[in-house]
Amino acid sequence: MRVAVVGGGLAGITAALALQEAGAAVELFEARPRLGGATHSFNRDGLTVDNGQHVYLRCCTAYQGLLDRLGARDKVSMQDRFDITVLSPDGRSGRLRRAGLPGPLHMLPALGRYGLLGPADRLRVGRAALALRGLDPDDPALDQVSVGTWLSAHGQRERARTALWELFVTAALNTGVEDAALGAAAMVVQTALLGRADAADIGVPTVPLGDLHGTSALEVLDTVHLKSKVTAIEPGPRLTVDGQVHDVDAVVLAVPHQAAAALVPEEACPDRGRWAGLGASPIVNVHVRYDRRVTDLPFAAAIDSPVQWVFDRTAISGADSGQYLAVSVSAAADWIDVPVAEVRAVFVPALRALFPAARAARVTDLFVTRERQATFDQVPGSGALRPGPVTRMPGLVLAGAWTATGWPDTMEGAVRSGLTAARHVLRTTRTAPDRARIEGGLL
Repeated sequence: MRVAVVGGGLAGITAALALQEAGAAVELFEARPRLGGATHSFNRDGLTVDNGQHVYLRCCTAYQGLLDRLGARDKVSMQDRFDITVLSPDGRSGRLRRAGLPGPLHMLPALGRYGLLGPADRLRVGRAALALRGLDPDDPALDQVSVGTWLSAHGQRERARTALWELFVTAALNTGVEDAALGAAAMVVQTALLGRADAADIGVPTVPLGDLHGTSALEVLDTVHLKSKVTAIEPGPRLTVDGQVHDVDAVVLAVPHQAAAALVPEEACPDRGRWAGLGASPIVNVHVRYDRRVTDLPFAAAIDSPVQWVFDRTAISGADSGQYLAVSVSAAADWIDVPVAEVRAVFVPALRALFPAARAARVTDLFVTRERQATFDQVPGSGALRPGPVTRMPGLVLAGAWTATGWPDTMEGAVRSGLTAARHVLRTTRTAPDRARIEGGLL
């Protein structure tokens, strides 16, 4: 069976690996000179820089399965217990660390001790969390409601939104807490924070993303064509790559929704124009190098600050002196076009306010990376626009974190979409005994 996978992000890599393991002859086509999609690295003045900071949670089981397939499980580090330090520019800080209790009780002690919220707000948050736990994330009605509207109806004041809800919802959905779709937010909170006790434990790469995903995939995939742009997909199926026509048995199209809409034939997805409604939400990362260490925290969240999350990238980047911090700003439409000088004028003082040691340190370099289309915009109504993997054209299957995976637009969602696409290919090309055997091993 000959399968073409179009797109070398996590969805495409996953689909290609699963189909290759099933015995298919897989060719992966990627227009860029690297694999990894939205997770990649580049070199700058002796540093290996990730385009953005990506973390995963222990509940991200499909993503961890991909790491196993890539032979990369030893290139990540997982917390023993969910533990986040939350900083404030007024010098106060809070800590959210799960207790050794079964879920969802494991988060109650952390909430009770969270000093960045007053007792009344902590009580209101607890009540809202119980109400959120009772929602059905798959209810289409929740896709039409914003988190902000729901929080207002459940007594969540501004302080609770900024000091707690914003930390998790914006980071997970790349959409502000006021605008995010309630169904997607409920899924995240229920799965990560109100489910299994260890579900929210945080995993971080210990190597650059380019090595973790891209290089590792190149080592295990049989046939990869880099700098190979697919310009057309036609019934057959067949695809045109840099002017050359390839006839195959199946195509997995694993590219962002904008690119997919341009490639999918109308007869395959007559409603593909609706995908434009998914829009795009950007992420901006501010990279700052100091001449000395300014914090011992591996990462931290921040409130009342333009800084949302900050990560120590010193060791991973290969820096041999000082300290290198990366600030991650989600839902960053307000920052996406701001000149670097203006970004510096805001974020350097903001970091000094969060890290007192930075006040005596010298900034040796500052640069900005911008992902204009980091995710689709996960606002009310967006869930209804996400297509399933199957198209009307035999042999053509869709994949990508923007498809209907049941997860937000995350690395986990991308991997799950790749596995689903591989299953659909196998269901249409293999005998029943083969399908049962192969599908049993996909997850």
